Amino acid sequence: LRCCTAASVVTDGSGAAADERSLYIMRVVQIAVMCVLALTVVFGIFFLGCNLLIKSEGMINFLVKERRPSKEVEAAVVGPY
Repeated sequence: LRCCTAASVVTDGSGAAADERSLYIMRVVQIAVMCVLALTVVFGIFFLGCNLLIKSEGMINFLVKERRPSKEVEAAVVGPY
């Protein structure tokens, strides 16, 4: 594949050095982009997990409140009997 690319055609030594430098820069940019994407995914999963944890705690508190009726309801139920 290297023989068919335009980057492989070199007329003198300075072209090869420029080629190596551009490849190095491209690799560094690729690594930087991958690091940013990986951090985005990690923080996204972290914040999604925190959000789900907060919602689940709210649901648990809601269910606990429903199981334990308020004293007003008990007084209304006990009163007529």
